[in-house]
Amino acid sequence: MWEYSDKVREHFFNPRNAGPLEEANGIGDVGSIKCGDALRLMLKVNPDTEVIEEAHFQTFGCGSAIASSSALTEIIKGMTVDAALGVSNQDIADYLDGLPPEKMHCSVMGREALQAAVANYRGEVWKDDHEEGALICKCFAVDAVMIEDVVKANNLNTVEEVTFYTKAGGGCAACHEGIEEILARVKGERPGGGETSPPPVCPAAPETAKPKPSKLTSVQRIKIIEEVLESVRPMLRRDHGDVDLVEVQGKKIFVTLKGACSGCMMEAATLGGVQQKMIEALGELVQVLPASLMPVE
Repeated sequence: MWEYSDKVREHFFNPRNAGPLEEANGIGDVGSIKCGDALRLMLKVNPDTEVIEEAHFQTFGCGSAIASSSALTEIIKGMTVDAALGVSNQDIADYLDGLPPEKMHCSVMGREALQAAVANYRGEVWKDDHEEGALICKCFAVDAVMIEDVVKANNLNTVEEVTFYTKAGGGCAACHEGIEEILARVKGERPGGGETSPPPVCPAAPETAKPKPSKLTSVQRIKIIEEVLESVRPMLRRDHGDVDLVEVQGKKIFVTLKGACSGCMMEAATLGGVQQKMIEALGELVQVLPASLMPVE
C-alpha cells in the first residue's frame, strides 16, 4: 500500500471546510463520478478587496482527493483571487508533506477546480480546453492541452508519470502512444523557443535497442494477479475483510471486497492500493475495479 504522510491522514480523517457554502459567489466543478473523481470548490470572495474569505469543498474520491481539497481550501483562504491563481498543484502536495506519485492527480484536480471557481466568480466561462486540444485519453476525458500543461509544470518524463498526475493512460492504455508523442514534443522544446530534432535511430544496429520484456501468457497473468491478492489478504483479514478475484478482461481486473471491506469508506483507497501492487507485479498499467462495474453480456 502507499505511504501517506501524517498530514495527509490528518486532512483525510478531519477535513477542513468540507460541505456546502451557501454564501459562495464562485463555484468550480471538475472531474466526474464516472471517471472516479469529482470535486466542487466553493468560494466566498469579498467583491471590494477580492480576498477569498471562505472556501469550502465537496468531493467524491479517494483519501488523497479529500486531503488535497481540504489543504487547498486552507491555503487559499485570506488570499486575493489573483494570488490564489498562483497556487500550483505542487504547492498543494507540499502543504501535505507530499503525496504518493500515484495520487498527484488529486492535487492537479484541486488546481483546476480553483481556476474554474475563479472564472465563475468573474462571470467567465471556464473551459477545460477540450475544444482547443485533441482528446487523448477517452477513458478519463483528458485532452492534449492538459497533458502538455502538467508535463511542463511538473517536469514529467514518462507515460507512467503522466498517468500519476492526470490519470490519462490508466484505463485501456490505447492512448499511450499519443502521450508519448506529447512528451517528445514538449521535451523537444528549447528554453528559448524552437524545437530540437529527435535523435536518429539506426535501423542497422538493432542489437543496441533495449530488449522488450517477454509478454505474459494469460495463465501467467492470472497467477500473478492471484499472488498479489494473496499478499494483501492478511492485512484485509486483520480488519475482518477479504478480497476475491472475479474476472479479468484485458487491462481490467474485477474483484469483490468482502466482510468489513465491503462498503467501507476506504474501499476506493483499498482498491487503489491493490491496483498499484498489480501494476508493479505485472509490469503494465491495469485497473482494479469492483465486480459491480463488470459489463453484463
